[in-house]
Amino acid sequence: MHAEAHINALSQKHAALDEKIHMEENRPAPDSTILHELKKEKLILKDEIERLNTQ
Repeated sequence: MHAEAHINALSQKHAALDEKIHMEENRPAPDSTILHELKKEKLILKDEIERLNTQ
């Protein structure tokens, strides 16, 4: 059950990052550095979620 709660928390963080990315992309002058960092963090979370789901 602990792993499931951890996966849910990671999924929520992943969704929040997706929203931040969407907001940044739709600004009048999106910051490519911020977008790069957000996308990198989102990918790390995705990889961790997939790793936990396959265990």
